[in-house]
Amino acid sequence: MAKTINDFLRNPALLFISLGHKGLFHNMDDETYLKIAYRSKLGKKLDLENPVSYNEKLQWLKLYDRRPEYTAMVDKYEAKKIAAALIGEEYIIPTLGVWDRFEEIDFAQLPDQFVLKCTHDSGGLVICKDKNSFDKAAAQQKITRCLSHNFFWGQREWPYKNIRPRIIAEQYMEDAATKDLRDYKFFAFNGDVKALFIATERAAEAETKFDFFDADFNHLPFTNGHPNAEVPPSKPECFEEMKDLAAKLSAGLPQIRIDLYEVNGKVYFGEFTFFHWSGFQPFVPEKWDYIFGGWIDLPQKHTKG
Repeated sequence: MAKTINDFLRNPALLFISLGHKGLFHNMDDETYLKIAYRSKLGKKLDLENPVSYNEKLQWLKLYDRRPEYTAMVDKYEAKKIAAALIGEEYIIPTLGVWDRFEEIDFAQLPDQFVLKCTHDSGGLVICKDKNSFDKAAAQQKITRCLSHNFFWGQREWPYKNIRPRIIAEQYMEDAATKDLRDYKFFAFNGDVKALFIATERAAEAETKFDFFDADFNHLPFTNGHPNAEVPPSKPECFEEMKDLAAKLSAGLPQIRIDLYEVNGKVYFGEFTFFHWSGFQPFVPEKWDYIFGGWIDLPQKHTKG
C-alpha cells in the first residue's frame, strides 16, 4: 500500500487514470478527460485542432474515428473471426470455449494446458500449464474482477466501451525451442507496414526491454516505454510473412498495431491494438513521436457511438 501511495505522489497522472478506471470521472466528457490525462502524462497541451505527433493523433482518433466495427475488432473472441476472414483460419489460435461467467466453465472438458482470457479488456489473462496444480480459486477471483471492469473509462479508448464481457479459453501455445511465446507488434498505416517492436526479458527480474525496427528490420535508435535490450533480438524466420499478414489486416485503417506470434515456425494472429500505450508514452528522442505521427493520415470524423 505504501509503495502504491508513493507511486501516486510521484506520478499524479497515474492517480488520475487510476481514478478514471474506478469510475470517478464518468461524468467528465471524453475530450476534457483526454486533455487532462495528456498534460498529466506528457507534460504538454493536447492539440486536437492540428494534431501532428503520433500521441496527439491517437487521442484525436479516440474521439473522432468511432467506427462501429472497431468494437468487434478489439473483442478477443470476435476479432478471431475478422482476422480469419482476412488471412485464413490457419493463422488463428484455436478457441476451446466461450462463457459469460467463470462458474459456467467445465474444466473437465479442457486439456491439461490452456489459456483463459477476458474478451473485453487488456489484463484478464490466466495461463494454465498443468491442470493438476491449477489454482482455480485465484483464477476465478482474477477473471471475475476483470469481468466487472469496463476498460474504456481509464484512457477513453472508445472501441472498448460497448464490448460484451466474456471469457474464452484458448489452446496453450509455446515455442519448442525457446519455451516462450514471443510476439511481434507491427505498426501499420492503411496497409503500409512501417515499423515493429519486440519485447524481451518480460519474465526476468529486470525491466522488460522494447526494441523497435523499421520494415526492413533495421534497429531504430529510440526508446518508448522501456529501454532497449543490450543485445537486440534477432530477425524472426517468418518476418516477411508476418509483414504481409500485417498489411492485409491493417488495410483500410488509418493506423493499427497488429500483434502476431511465431510458434515453431508458424505465424499466429494475436490481436488488433488501436492505441499503442494509449498514446500516453513519450518517445526518446521526441522526434520519433513526430515521425510516427507523420505516417498517420487522419480520416474524416466519425463520431457515432
